[in-house]
Amino acid sequence: MPLSTTQKQEIIKQYQTGNSDTGSPEVQIALLSHRIDRLAEHLKAHAHDVHSRRGLLSMIAKRRRLINFLEKVDKSRSGDILKKIGLKN
Repeated sequence: MPLSTTQKQEIIKQYQTGNSDTGSPEVQIALLSHRIDRLAEHLKAHAHDVHSRRGLLSMIAKRRRLINFLEKVDKSRSGDILKKIGLKN
């Protein structure tokens, strides 16, 4: 269930901090959040899919580490991305 190229480009365009930005924490958090949402929908239909659940948990942990890093670097950027995505602080 990878993201299509056009979906990925739209997400990058929406959350990028500069013109050629593709790897900032904001972009990475947004991409992970989109993948997490899609995988959560999959797991609602396929509750016994243990391997995908493990992947989901690792993606959630990676997103949490990126958010913690961004909070250390710049709290305002961290708050902005959390509001855009719809997560709690």
